[in-house]
Amino acid sequence: MSKRSNSSLHNTHPRKRAKATAEEEEGDENDNSSEVDDALLSQSLLAAGDVVSDAGIVESVTLRNFMCHSLLGPFTFGSNVNFVVGNNGSGKSAILTALIVALGGNAQATNRGAALKGFVKEGESSADVSVTMCNKGRDAFKPEVYGSSITVDVRISHDGLRTYKLKSATGNVVTTKKDELLSILDNFNIQVNNPVSILTQEMSKYFLHSKGEGDKYKFFMKATQLEQMREDFIHIKSTKNITEDKVEQHSELLKDLKRKYLEKEECYKNLASLDEMNSKLGELQKQMAWALVLEMEKELEPLKEKLEADKTSTKKYDEKVQEWRLKIEEAEKKYKEIQEQLEAITQQVQELQPKCAELKAEAQRRNSLLKSSELTVHRCRANLKDLDKDKDQLSNRINDLKLSISQTTGAESQARMEQMQQMETHLDNLKHHISTLGQQIDQYQHACNRAKEEQAKMSRENDALMKSMIANKRNLQTLESSRSNRLSRFGEHMPALLKAIDEAHRRGQFRQVPRGPLGYLISLKDPEHALAVEVCLKGQLQAFTCDNYDDEKVLQGLMSRVFPSRRRPGIITSTFLPQVHDTSRRGVNHSEYPSVLQALDIEDPVVANCLIDQRGIESILLIKNRTEARRLMQLQRPPPNCTQAFSKDGDQIFPNRSYAADQSRANYLSGDVEEEIRHLKRELDNQSGQSSRFNQQLRKLDDDIKQNQMLLRRSHAEQKNAKDKSTKLQIELTDIQNVEEPQSEDLRPLEEELEDIISKITSKRTEYEEAKIQMADLKFSYEKAEREYKKHKEQINTIAEQADSVKEELSLSDQEVIKCKHHKKHYDEKRTAHLNNIQTQENHLNDRERELQASTTKASEICAERLEVRRTARSLDTEINRLKVKISTQQEQQGDPQEVVRMYQEALENYKNMAQQMKYLNSFIKSLDDVMNRRLQAYAEFRRFLSARCKYYFDSMLAQRGYTGSMTFNHKDETLSISVQPGSGNKADLSDMRSLSGGERSFSTVCFVLSLWAITEAPFRCLDEFDVYMDMVNRRISMDMMLKVAAGQLYRQFIFLTPQNMGSLPESKIIRILHPVHPNSRVSSRDCCTEGHRTVSVMSSGSSQCLWPVQRPPPSVLWTS
Repeated sequence: MSKRSNSSLHNTHPRKRAKATAEEEEGDENDNSSEVDDALLSQSLLAAGDVVSDAGIVESVTLRNFMCHSLLGPFTFGSNVNFVVGNNGSGKSAILTALIVALGGNAQATNRGAALKGFVKEGESSADVSVTMCNKGRDAFKPEVYGSSITVDVRISHDGLRTYKLKSATGNVVTTKKDELLSILDNFNIQVNNPVSILTQEMSKYFLHSKGEGDKYKFFMKATQLEQMREDFIHIKSTKNITEDKVEQHSELLKDLKRKYLEKEECYKNLASLDEMNSKLGELQKQMAWALVLEMEKELEPLKEKLEADKTSTKKYDEKVQEWRLKIEEAEKKYKEIQEQLEAITQQVQELQPKCAELKAEAQRRNSLLKSSELTVHRCRANLKDLDKDKDQLSNRINDLKLSISQTTGAESQARMEQMQQMETHLDNLKHHISTLGQQIDQYQHACNRAKEEQAKMSRENDALMKSMIANKRNLQTLESSRSNRLSRFGEHMPALLKAIDEAHRRGQFRQVPRGPLGYLISLKDPEHALAVEVCLKGQLQAFTCDNYDDEKVLQGLMSRVFPSRRRPGIITSTFLPQVHDTSRRGVNHSEYPSVLQALDIEDPVVANCLIDQRGIESILLIKNRTEARRLMQLQRPPPNCTQAFSKDGDQIFPNRSYAADQSRANYLSGDVEEEIRHLKRELDNQSGQSSRFNQQLRKLDDDIKQNQMLLRRSHAEQKNAKDKSTKLQIELTDIQNVEEPQSEDLRPLEEELEDIISKITSKRTEYEEAKIQMADLKFSYEKAEREYKKHKEQINTIAEQADSVKEELSLSDQEVIKCKHHKKHYDEKRTAHLNNIQTQENHLNDRERELQASTTKASEICAERLEVRRTARSLDTEINRLKVKISTQQEQQGDPQEVVRMYQEALENYKNMAQQMKYLNSFIKSLDDVMNRRLQAYAEFRRFLSARCKYYFDSMLAQRGYTGSMTFNHKDETLSISVQPGSGNKADLSDMRSLSGGERSFSTVCFVLSLWAITEAPFRCLDEFDVYMDMVNRRISMDMMLKVAAGQLYRQFIFLTPQNMGSLPESKIIRILHPVHPNSRVSSRDCCTEGHRTVSVMSSGSSQCLWPVQRPPPSVLWTS
């Protein structure tokens, strides 16, 4: 049972103390004896020397998030005596609990909780415990794997799950299986549930401090493992009883097997009557085989005849196919002629286009000259108007003076007549001026209207330009953001949409994750095809595809959140397939030019199938040169299965029409992002310059409009003034006729000034007339150029109208070609179906011939010589079935020979096996009885021997303090009675422990525990608060006893947990004191270090207390809250 020799107590001779007659003498004597014991203990501990660690002792323990501790440890234990000292709540019991849990103990064994999850610190997800054990010496466990130490890492989750990691000395994880831990514990003889190995407070209260004799006996049985042995014996006895019951059951079964064996043996002997019927059956089967061959030969004749007839009728289908082939060639010839005619008309239109553009430019140039001439006329007219106004004012002044002179000089009549003539002349001039102003008003009004129309036209062009600039700026921003994320080229909200799709897919909202945008999932083999492919696919580039309508609804919901107020991408719903469609028959395959499908790299079959279904990319060619594309698609017969083609500039060419692209560069598929950015910036610069020119022209037009409106207002005002003057002058003319002649006065200077103004008016009027003549010439020239432009334009429109009729005729011809192709396809399909039918018949005939050959071969195997059979296969089959029924009936009565033999052999084998098993079981039960009897005797002898040793060691422990006592075992009633008498045994009778004081009872309990230690084996002993109920004297004596035991057992480890101060311990290298530091305290940074002496202080609330002034290494204790 023991792996280690027990020598401590054999070498210890307890000294009894002499008791004095008086209490004082007794006290002095005890003190002297205690001093002698302390001296001896110190000498014993100092003589212990260095300790060689043995296998199984605990080297260190570390706790993390365990119970109420965030971090406790690592605690480095010594190889012999270890004291864990600390107040309640400091973590002493947590260390012991963690040791039990880490070494496989359950929660109930710790007496600290009902489940493991209760050990996880509140608020944490898991707790971790790490225990390192020594693995040295002859009892080391797999030292070549683990090395000098074994570390057990245990993690307890908040659900109560416990996982293990067993690590070697180097820190490598060796295994995570609990079976390996159990093997290690068995090898080290570690029993965490044995109170002798680990004695907790609750276990001590239940067994040691209990007053029941039955509890002490249970403690003795559990500590010595006798209880485990007894339970094993009970289990073996119950197993033996079960085995005896099975033997009794198998005895009855053996009788049944023997009866069945005799029955099958009887049937085996009666197998001699079926040979004749089996022989006849074999003959009928031979005839049946050749009868089937004969019938199959007869069935092949009509098949061959039908096949020959169908081959003859193939010629009719060939003729029909040839007929429609000729019609197709004729229709295609006509189509080509019309197409050449259309091409000629188109060529003619293209030749007239430059002339038309030239005439339009000439008309615009002459219009500009006309506008400039109109401005000159307006300016001359305004100058004439100002001169006429000055002339009128000066004439009025002269007339007034002449009137005054006529009144003063007496020549009133003649002056009055001259004044009236002048006034009449002035009145005529005013009327002429009013008429001229009316014409100017009309011209100004016309100029304003024309300028406003031009301004509106330029405003519309400027608005379109601004929209284009905004779009280009948005595209530029998208391209710049796509430098790092190509997905941004498909819209600023596209990354957010794809992120939402991924999240929805992770939540299981999609059956199949949608694909898109489709343009993001394709790539070009040739970058020059970027614009052509983009124009071809158009809206499909930003579209998404879904597998089903439920996924489409989910995707629409995501788009409504990501694209709240913008145009959303399209959604295409089609079942996802794992492979790409087979387009070998319907796809275009040209030797020089690729199709759109061939020009793309598409990894996802779903995307490829979507573009094939929606756009037919397998039948669209990509031809870089537009002229070559038109020649291939329109001037020649298009390649088979080709519906349209695209040039690299994005022009779309059909067999009967073509369309120019509405964009000049690719926005989504271009490979060189930097070049696209530079191009957009240059285009934005050009558009910005064009916008500036537009704004400058608009400002000029606005100035012209304002100037013309100002001239218009001025002309209206002048016309009104002229009319007012005319009215006023008419009134004055009437008044002058009644006025007397004034006296004369000198009018020569005014008249000279008037003549000068009249001369200027004449000169300006001449200039005005010349400007009007020039304006008329320019107007005539402009109108002529405009008529020529319109005439040329009408000529182009006429030719275009002719082209429309030719296009209509081309369309009809195209329909005729399609119709002929449809009919030819119909007969091709019928011919193919007919040929397939012939092929099927040939295959069927070949299969039947092979079946005939196989049937002939099989018949030859059954009967090598062909038989002439006159009976049909049906009649032979009836005869064979009848004979089989007869044989079956006979076999049912007697059994199939092989089955009878098999069943006989099986029954014989079962009987022999069961008889052999019964023999073995009876022998096993007999052997088990003998072994159990010997084991029970050994158990009783072992129990008696352990009881005697326990008594001996108990008496020896008591004698060290001068106590006497007895220990009585009653194995029948399972009780253990302990009696102790303090002092000399002659003075008083032995008394029960209940009559002792608390300290004396605790000392007796320690003696009981030490006696159990002496008769049991374990690599380490753990006691939790062993001295809590002792007085100072008993505590010192108990401590001396345990230290003496420890000094004699240097191969064993002792761990004592106590709240008491251990400062009075003697100095020794085998003693280590560990002190868990309370969270509210801190270790002082000042350590008093002297040679051979070290003091470590713990400061709490401003006070300092010396914990261990001993000559040994200080404990390695960490505390983290």
